[in-house]
Amino acid sequence: MNLQESAEMYLETILILEKKSSTVRAIDIAHAMRFSRPTVSQQISRLAANGYLELDDRKHISLTPKGRQIAEEIYKRHNSLAEIFIWIGVSEETAFADACRIEHYISAETFTCLRQHFEGFRQIKANEKDPD
Repeated sequence: MNLQESAEMYLETILILEKKSSTVRAIDIAHAMRFSRPTVSQQISRLAANGYLELDDRKHISLTPKGRQIAEEIYKRHNSLAEIFIWIGVSEETAFADACRIEHYISAETFTCLRQHFEGFRQIKANEKDPD
């Protein structure tokens, strides 16, 4: 994923907005990210030019398959990291805030190992509670 953190955040935000509504507009992104409309428009133009987004004739924004793949990976990392942090005792608010920062910098290798370790440990704990 050779995108900057800000581009990843835009793609993830668009994915989340798509889950809430079938249409996404620049103003929706601006509100969600608390950015100005001109700033959002510039980034949308860059992401569209690089093949991550498409805009229809009504200015509705959608992820291309390439953009969706990245957005889903970031979203998965975000939720998985937050889940791990909450499981080890971090408050939900802090867990999601920290996950949002870490998701853009953690390598695929480290994330995979962390997730596998967490799943293995969680399975051991589940087996201790229910030995059948």
